[in-house]
Amino acid sequence: MKEVTDASFEQDVLKAPRPVLVDFWAQWCGPCKMLAPTLESLAEEYAGRLDIVKVDVDANPVTAQRCGIRAMPTLVVFHNGEVKGQKLGGGSRGHLKTFLDSFL
Repeated sequence: MKEVTDASFEQDVLKAPRPVLVDFWAQWCGPCKMLAPTLESLAEEYAGRLDIVKVDVDANPVTAQRCGIRAMPTLVVFHNGEVKGQKLGGGSRGHLKTFLDSFL
């Protein structure tokens, strides 16, 4: 999964040609670390239809603040520069697939 920064967020997420799921996470967040392997697997499964990227909120505070991120992990789907959906926390692989499929 691609790491997105404050500097690359507009190009990598807001101007992306397809939907993008952004995983807002932090190094110190236990649930974020537990969710990471599932998101890695889903990134491969959805390749070409939906991009899944990560934003480290501690390293990229401007983007986290701009997006109103207050808890981690927070998953936000963007498409055409707009927020299309948001999910706080992880969930099972099946639940995440249902969430992602609703944007395709």
